[in-house]
Amino acid sequence: MNRRFEITALAYARNGRLLAVGRNSYYKTHPLQAKLAKKASKPLCVYLHAEIDALIKARQPVYKLVVTRFNSKGAPVSAKPCSICQLAIQHFKVKKVEHT
Repeated sequence: MNRRFEITALAYARNGRLLAVGRNSYYKTHPLQAKLAKKASKPLCVYLHAEIDALIKARQPVYKLVVTRFNSKGAPVSAKPCSICQLAIQHFKVKKVEHT
């Protein structure tokens, strides 16, 4: 059984303009992901999470982050940010977070 999910994070500016789209990766890493994973006491979680991917790609302040997750049948499932992503959200000073 494949337990991987399609997780997408959308980063928006204060005026509602879409700044970046991030997706989870099971093979890409990033130094910020590794640093935050270590800080969250999860040093093995080095593969890029959608939230961190979107925040890095935005290259400017992100006001709102919308995170969605769908199972293999296309049904939405909980996408509450993990402890690593919560640290990233605090680090980037995101004001609003919505998730499925």
